[in-house]
Amino acid sequence: MAEDRETPAYPHPDPVVDTSGAQEIAPDLLVVPNNDVDLVPNIGVIGGTEAVLVVDTGLGPRNAHRVLTFAAEYAKGRRLYLTSTHFHPEHAFGAHAFAGEATYLVNRAQAEDLEHKGAGYLAMFTQLGAPIARELEGTHLPTPDLVYDEQHTLDLGGRTVHLRPTGRAHSRGDQVVVVPDVDVLFTGDLAEAGQFAIFPWFPPHDTDVSGLRWIRVMQQLAAEQHRTVVPGHGAIGDASLLAEVRDYLTELRDETWRRRDSALSQETVVAEVRALMVERHPDWRMREWIESGVGCFCAEHAAESEHAAESEHAAKD
Repeated sequence: MAEDRETPAYPHPDPVVDTSGAQEIAPDLLVVPNNDVDLVPNIGVIGGTEAVLVVDTGLGPRNAHRVLTFAAEYAKGRRLYLTSTHFHPEHAFGAHAFAGEATYLVNRAQAEDLEHKGAGYLAMFTQLGAPIARELEGTHLPTPDLVYDEQHTLDLGGRTVHLRPTGRAHSRGDQVVVVPDVDVLFTGDLAEAGQFAIFPWFPPHDTDVSGLRWIRVMQQLAAEQHRTVVPGHGAIGDASLLAEVRDYLTELRDETWRRRDSALSQETVVAEVRALMVERHPDWRMREWIESGVGCFCAEHAAESEHAAESEHAAKD
């Protein structure tokens, strides 16, 4: 594909999944690590005696074919399933490559995100740089084979896996994947390791991310004390990773709201909070997401203030 002169230079390594570094983190459970490469997720391959579940696809059809080839070789004739933690391109936009080879199942809110937002995200990501556009070339937005409303339990044979929607947080259709017999949790982008939380706050086009609900989700997940946590991006950790994300989101909210209560402009709030977050977390990557996180919390601050004013007015009446 020829480079578009309008497309900006891409300053990072190409977003290519490398299956050669797959790690067995529990019996018959592998993670293909993202190696801190932007727009490459951590990918799970979870086995039972009868079937294998793949968690997330990588960005676009070429990455997904790599993952499918790897998973099929690992499965050795076992049935294949595929799920995605949410609809964003590096997690779900390769799912069409699994058509006819695996059963693709997701929660209803994620299926609706794919249907209603997929085309817009495909167009947006294609403009982020030539390497991304190359990986997305030939993408067909997937249609799930199975859509469920509540928690779904998948029997892989001797091992069950729980697919559990969390409700609106990082996206409207987030779900976590829990492997209870080895106490492994796949979070998708609800949690990242060594980087600032990704806030897809793109008004007016997409404002479904909710920092307030995200905090509540992380409070619940952290309280579950999972032994092994596989984040959407970054190094595998334990329950302390979930607590770290919960605490960061809370401090981002508190520092943002403290300044909005002082009637500072949003530009000033962004500048002050960004500087403070970088000072507190100097080694974290992806600093560009701080600003959108502040924007999200500013909007939620305004909504909360309006709701409080309406409640006070109603009480007086």
